Amino acid sequence: MTAGGASLNWEAPALVLSASLFGEANALVHLFTSDHGVVHGLVRGGMGRRNAATWQPGNLVQARWHARLPEQLGSVSGEIIQANAARCLGSRLSLACLSSICAVTDSALPEGERYSGLFDDTGRVASLFGAESGEQATAFEMATLLRWERILLQDLGFALNLTECAVTGERADLVYLSPRTGRAVSRQGAGTWASRLLPLPGLFLNPEDTGIPADWSAGLRLTGHFLTRDVFGPLHRPLPAARIRLADIVQSLLSPHRQKPDLSGEES
Repeated sequence: MTAGGASLNWEAPALVLSASLFGEANALVHLFTSDHGVVHGLVRGGMGRRNAATWQPGNLVQARWHARLPEQLGSVSGEIIQANAARCLGSRLSLACLSSICAVTDSALPEGERYSGLFDDTGRVASLFGAESGEQATAFEMATLLRWERILLQDLGFALNLTECAVTGERADLVYLSPRTGRAVSRQGAGTWASRLLPLPGLFLNPEDTGIPADWSAGLRLTGHFLTRDVFGPLHRPLPAARIRLADIVQSLLSPHRQKPDLSGEES
C-alpha cells in the first residue's frame, strides 16, 4: 500500500484531471478513480505527438498504475475509453464546464481517498458535455454542472439543506439560501434580510428546471461561496482558475450592452 492508500499495481477506469509537461515529453498526470481516489503518476511520452490526445483533462482512460515502492511516484500507462475533451472542442462553454469539474475535483479531493459515488457522478457528467448543441443543450449542461457541484459539497461533508425554510419551516417558495448555514429560506422568511441572502435558483429544487443565464450565474455564486469557504479555504487554496473562467463566460451572457459571446470552440 502507498501512503495515500493505493496498491502498488492496479488497472482501472480513470478520469484525467490534469496533465503537465515533465521533462521533454513525459506527462505528470492527476487521475480520479473509483477505488483509489485521486492519484498522481508519470506517463512516459505522455506529452508526445502520439499520446498527448489521450491524456487531456476530462478524458476517461483505462489506466494502469505501478510503483516499486510506496513512496515512489507511480508509473502510468493506458488507453482512451471516452474522448470527452475532443467532443467539447466545438463549444467554448462545454469545454469550460469540463475543465471546471476537472480542476475543482483535482484541487478539492485529498489524494488517495476513495469517493466511489462521486467518481461515478463525475464520470457521468463529463460524458454529457458537448454531446449536443444549441440553447437547450447549454442550459442542460449548466444545470448539470451546478447540481454536480452541490453533490461534491455534500460528499465532502458540506451538504446544502434545501428541504424547508430555516425560519418558518415551510417547504414552498424557497428562493434564498443562508450564506452562513447553507439552509434554504422562503420569500416570507427572508423578510428584510433578503439582501443578505444568496438567491436560490429553481434548478436546485426542480430537476426539470434548467434555468436561464441569470440562474446559472446565481448558482455559480452560490456554490462558489461554499466551495471557497468550506473546501478551498481550509486548504489555503483559491477557487480554481478554470472555475473562475466558467463564471466569467456565464457572466458575459448577462450583459445586454455587449455582443452575444461566441460559445463555439473557434477563436474570433
